[in-house]
Parts: sequence; structure tokens; C-alpha cells
Amino acid sequence: MNELGIPVLIVLAALLLVVMFLGAMGVRRIQLRRTLGTFDASISTSSGKWMMAIARYGPGELEFLKLFSVSPIPVHRFLRSSILLKGWRKPEEEEKHLVQPGSVIVMMSYEGRDVLIAMDYQTYNGLSAWVEAGPVAGVGTWRQD
Repeated sequence: MNELGIPVLIVLAALLLVVMFLGAMGVRRIQLRRTLGTFDASISTSSGKWMMAIARYGPGELEFLKLFSVSPIPVHRFLRSSILLKGWRKPEEEEKHLVQPGSVIVMMSYEGRDVLIAMDYQTYNGLSAWVEAGPVAGVGTWRQD
């Protein structure tokens, strides 16, 4: 090969890897969105930054998976019986550019710590119904208020 051939091959291989990674992210997102109980959201991390995520709720947990990742492992998990929704509010001025347009900020308490989640209002209604419709476990109520 000539002097120009090897660098071109390296650049093409790197571009192919980038395209394959983006394709894998797209396939993952399509598969997650086809599952019942998934929605787009952003979650405020402990450092005050917002992370875009795909959230899903199942029988007993609310999970958040990074939006820009191929990992199937959630980065945040909340046990259904320990979630306490405190309501919602409109994004403050400094939050408007950090969350998705049309989102509301959901205030949630989980095991004594406050968590902020951004999602659209219809999704909040579904999440609220899911939290409140939790099963009764044992004698008395399932929620530890």
C-alpha cells in the first residue's frame, strides 16, 4: 500500500465503529420504546446536573437508563413502595434549557432524599397512577409513609 492508504483505512475503520455504535444505540432505543411502561425523562443527579434518560416502570421498580448508551443496566433504580410523589411544577428559568421542551418537573422523595424528574404532564399522570396503584403486601398498607 502507498503512504496514504493506511491512514485512510484507519479513518474509515473509526468511522465504521462510530456508525455501528450509533446504530446500536438506535436499535436499543427502539426496543426500549416498544416496551410498555417506558417514557423519555430527565433526572437530576446529585451534583445538580440533568441526565437525559429512558425510564421504565415494571411490577416493582422505576428504572432510569442513560439515553446515550448501549448498556441495558439502569443507572438509577427506585423501589415502588418507597417512592413518594410530592407533585409537580413548571421548570424554573435556569432549568428550561436543561430539560426537554414541554416538560414538568416532578418532585419525588425516595428513602428520605429528594429526587427531581422532568417528563411531560401525561407521563406524570401515568407514573402517579402506577405509584398509587401498588399492590398490598401483607397486612395493612404497602406504603411506609
